[in-house]
Amino acid sequence: MSSNKNLKDKIVLITGAGDGMGKAAAIEYASQGASLILLGRNVKNLEKTHDIITGSNAPKPMISLMDLSKADGNDYQELSDNLMNKYGHLDGLLLNAAILGDRSPISQYDISTWVNTIHVNLTSQFILTKSLLPSLEKSTSASVIFTSSGVGKIGKAFWGAYSVSKFGVEGLCQILSDEYQNDKTIRFNCINPGAIQTKMRKSAYPLEDPQKLLTPEDVLDKYVWLMSDVSKEIDGQSIDCQ
Repeated sequence: MSSNKNLKDKIVLITGAGDGMGKAAAIEYASQGASLILLGRNVKNLEKTHDIITGSNAPKPMISLMDLSKADGNDYQELSDNLMNKYGHLDGLLLNAAILGDRSPISQYDISTWVNTIHVNLTSQFILTKSLLPSLEKSTSASVIFTSSGVGKIGKAFWGAYSVSKFGVEGLCQILSDEYQNDKTIRFNCINPGAIQTKMRKSAYPLEDPQKLLTPEDVLDKYVWLMSDVSKEIDGQSIDCQ
């Protein structure tokens, strides 16, 4: 944890905050003064992140339980209403949650898995961002960060729906940035953490030695920088952490 307070008084929502990169970002953001909404589908994991944060004298976070594969319009509206009632605005949104889908050739890709992967990784990002735009627009300096991937820039064999969803995320980010180009109080960027030690990476490369990879904590500086006002001139970009 950092002793810096680059995110002091920021209200930030993080998806996938119960594990991996989202958990690491949540702990670091809180240590730098942010008040967090921890969104995820596993309440036990979210509570672990919550307890680590509250045990460090950081602002107490709020837990929001949501399964992005099943959530409907009412769920998103309820989240937006609760957030506005409690905080009145939103300064940051880190869209981190994603699923891997199948690692198989397109010719053999399961259709239902494809649809679900695209929904969780792309469609839900669109719905959540759209639902929270009114809250973000009330901030004096808001940062929205989408999570990209190397396979979201160059398609690779056997990455299927995951790769396609990340191409879509890059496009969604660019469109929003362009649509809000005249609004200097809100900006949209992508971040690509690269190969790091997470459960998703282990699923994709089960034989890989994780000790040769960076940890989520190793790339947090870019996550803090992009969420903070230090980078307020950065908009519509895709930032690689490695």
